[in-house]
Amino acid sequence: MKQNATRSQVRFLISFILLVIISLSSGSGFCQDNALKLNDKGYFTSPAFDVLVFENEYNGMFFDEKTSGILLIHHGVRIATGGALRLKPTPEQWDQIPTVIERKVNKETNSIDVLMRYKDLAFDSRLHVEPQGSNILISIILDQPLPQNLEGRAGLNIEFLPTEYWEKTYLMDGTSGVFPLYPSGPMEVKPAATQIQQFAGHFTYDDRGRGEYTEVKAIAAGKTLILAPEAPERRLQITSLDGELGLYDGRNVAQNGWYVVRQLIPAGKTGKVAEWLVTPNRVPNWVRTPNIGHSQLGYLPNQEKRAVIELDPNDKPLKEATLLKLNDKGEWVSAFQGAVKEWGKYLRYHYVTFDFTTVKEPGLYAIQYGAHKTEPFQIGAHIFDNAWQQTLDVWFPVQMDHMFVNEGYRVWHGAAHLDDARQAPLNHQHFDGFQMGESTETQYQPGEHVPGLNIGGWFDAGDYDIRTGSHCQAITALVNAWEQFKIDRDETLVDQKQRYVDIHHPDGAPDILQQIEHGILAQVAQHRAFGRAATTIVEAHLHQYHHLGDAVNITDNLVYNPNLKLYESDGFSSGTPDDRWVFTNKTPFNNYASIGALAASARALRGYNDALAEECLNFAKKAWQDEQAAPPQPTQTRFRFGGAMELEPALQLFIATKDQQYSDIFQEKLWPAMEKGSNFMIETAVSAVPYMDKSYRDKLAPYIKKYKAANDEIFKQNPYGVTIGTGGWAGNGGIVDWACTNYLLHKTFPEIISAEYTLRGISYILGCHPYSNVSFVSGVGTRSKKYAYGNNRADLSFIAGGVVPGVLVLKPDFPEHMEDWPFLWGENEYVIDICAQYVYLANAALELGKELK
Repeated sequence: MKQNATRSQVRFLISFILLVIISLSSGSGFCQDNALKLNDKGYFTSPAFDVLVFENEYNGMFFDEKTSGILLIHHGVRIATGGALRLKPTPEQWDQIPTVIERKVNKETNSIDVLMRYKDLAFDSRLHVEPQGSNILISIILDQPLPQNLEGRAGLNIEFLPTEYWEKTYLMDGTSGVFPLYPSGPMEVKPAATQIQQFAGHFTYDDRGRGEYTEVKAIAAGKTLILAPEAPERRLQITSLDGELGLYDGRNVAQNGWYVVRQLIPAGKTGKVAEWLVTPNRVPNWVRTPNIGHSQLGYLPNQEKRAVIELDPNDKPLKEATLLKLNDKGEWVSAFQGAVKEWGKYLRYHYVTFDFTTVKEPGLYAIQYGAHKTEPFQIGAHIFDNAWQQTLDVWFPVQMDHMFVNEGYRVWHGAAHLDDARQAPLNHQHFDGFQMGESTETQYQPGEHVPGLNIGGWFDAGDYDIRTGSHCQAITALVNAWEQFKIDRDETLVDQKQRYVDIHHPDGAPDILQQIEHGILAQVAQHRAFGRAATTIVEAHLHQYHHLGDAVNITDNLVYNPNLKLYESDGFSSGTPDDRWVFTNKTPFNNYASIGALAASARALRGYNDALAEECLNFAKKAWQDEQAAPPQPTQTRFRFGGAMELEPALQLFIATKDQQYSDIFQEKLWPAMEKGSNFMIETAVSAVPYMDKSYRDKLAPYIKKYKAANDEIFKQNPYGVTIGTGGWAGNGGIVDWACTNYLLHKTFPEIISAEYTLRGISYILGCHPYSNVSFVSGVGTRSKKYAYGNNRADLSFIAGGVVPGVLVLKPDFPEHMEDWPFLWGENEYVIDICAQYVYLANAALELGKELK
């Protein structure tokens, strides 16, 4: 025992000496200038290292989004998340999360205290964080000992971003190791009865009747861990002052897991039960590399051209920047030199701008700012010619549910979910936020198979459900693109009878009409079954929902038969209840959205699929009558769900039928809604102008002027001049919608709204944004998203043409977009509605290019 203690002391001494050597060699360590201090925003800051403590809480909707707890920002990158008392070595997304009961920022003691509670377990803990000079001390405090069921389970955890430590090493008490590039154990099997309940009693694993689950074991253990000792910008030491650290690889149980450092909480103890000293390395005089925001695709000759340069607060702005042009000898030569203009502070960074609008000559260009040069981009009238095709050619076909999708030698997925769908159960809390009430509100009993739902529709996003709201938005956006731009591109074979899709295979039909047809078939199927729209069709079990791989393997594609045993099949049906559930709640919001999509599709499909077009229109009119006859909803509810919900479907029905009753209702509802919040209604309002008389346009004009004033105010809020969201989902959807709206306004009121608002919006999406300058559209622009939250994210890959949510603002002031870690859905998840709107936006930009020649 004495000998072991001596060895432990020696290992600790070696680690301490290593840290001193590393610190002295890099100039970090104990310099007073590096002292961590609480700033006026409530987090600890110092040169090259910031510590955020529960500014961002765990989300009860999506649970562990890897954006909560203690966040460490090291040399400009968030390397760590989730610092808190947790109940598993490597918590999964739907494992129990602590709720913040109280957060106290103690300026007088330069510390932060957080009271956390596991509500389901009636268990509290306190987190205390305070600097020790340039280091940070993290403590867990218990007022009561651990409950018996949490002994050996509860621990102080913090998680580290895998991509920042791939191909790097670690030292645990002086013993070296390499961070695993791919997860490879070690694991242990435990009885299912010992598993701490996950969200609402759901399970992320399917034990196939074995009554067990697996848990990750430590790959290293000791008192002192040094991460990436060879990499100055990632070197960080954690020392346990009262226990043993373990290093775990969370990817062994979930591909979106992180590396986890953990210390078990001792049983029977109160007060300080775990205490760590975290020592970051700091590169001397480190300054974040300037981010030169520009469109990775390029610019039209006659549009505004303005780069936004994001600077570290300690960086001194240069006075000039240079626009370089590539000549025919392959040499970069100066084409323009201009002043760098001050904009000011936004969030945590400092911003300047570089305007090169006067450069109009077509060619390849790059921006040089000091020692930093951007990727090449184009100036030319042709730049939007190929900006949208991959979204229509590749992304939408890959998302097609109930179809076998082929591309050359590759099969993206088989015909999935042919066993759709079973009526969702009553009073059941679904893990994705859905819940039936006391009734199914249909003729079907809970668990009963609803025939006919296994046609059409797209996978909603990186997951595989069919959501009515986003589906209808996508369908309407595609119809708008078809009607306004007459997109007749044909590069994809779609055979509905064979359930077969072949990418890069023309079949004589416009691809956009085939996508509208496929999308609306899912809505038509719901109206055939229920006489109205459903809410969603979604995986029944959590272990199916997080499926990564070919969608055809999520279910057995056989309709559930309760007369068969579990996992038994007669070749036509199955005893495995893996069929998706259809939630059939009656909601005016979903039904009105469906009515609008049906009416719009009826117009688009005339001459292509007349029978389906007629069915769409009949269902739209019938559902409209039913909704209008239903008891009225509270005005507040109607306005909260996108304003007056009748507006869009009434307009679509009026355009499709020319029936004056729909126009009358539209105008009756429109103007009061415009008074309450015109910016929310403006796109629908301006869409009606071609179908109304001149007095309607005149009445609308004052609202357009107000909207322009609001547009111009945006430049005072941020240097990009677009509406950057600050919610839990990044804001590209709102920016694309804003840019599309401005296009409609420009075409209708060119004397008020210029083309620049739309072009500014698409430039943001294509690279002129905070944190980095990557194009948010995979495959579009010189440098674009190569790692995204699509259904192939486990392969660290992308789907061409997909559009991601973009820059997420972590409270209070950290803009982030992880380019090399796709698993953060709030930053990286493709979604059908934004992709459909992008098809419209890119074609709008293409039209503006013709106008601005």
